[in-house]
Amino acid sequence: MTIKQGDNMPAGTFKVMTKDGPTDVSTDDLFKGKKVVLFSVPGAFTPTCSNQHLPSYLQNHDKIKEQGVDTIACMAVNDAFVMGAWGEERSVGDKITMLADGNGEYTKKLGLELDGTGFGLGTRGKRFSMIVNDGVIEKLSVDNGQYELTSAEATCGLT
Repeated sequence: MTIKQGDNMPAGTFKVMTKDGPTDVSTDDLFKGKKVVLFSVPGAFTPTCSNQHLPSYLQNHDKIKEQGVDTIACMAVNDAFVMGAWGEERSVGDKITMLADGNGEYTKKLGLELDGTGFGLGTRGKRFSMIVNDGVIEKLSVDNGQYELTSAEATCGLT
């Protein structure tokens, strides 16, 4: 079943790359008592994700934070090494937390899997964005073939 607005985020764990290697981040660490903008991409280094989706959040970082957002996070069904390298290549620094859902387990809990086998990608996550306030989804947008629905501008009401 697909998660929807008003639902609580399921419990789970992500990996993030640190200077000491991959480290676990629980959903409690990420969401509890915080306002988080979470967006997901089908894959690091893919064209739309690299050239439009991630940059929209990076370029609008300050405007998003001015809305009381504690964390901006990007999730993908990639490993922590790939997410770390992508974040480094895109110069996200500490502006965006790069979350690895390596086996797609969290994506499956959300019910937002994407069958990318036709492109040799296996099971990935759909492109989506959400605003999560203390673990509850306030806003959810799922890409139906239009990246613009999940951009920072659309998700956060920016002009």
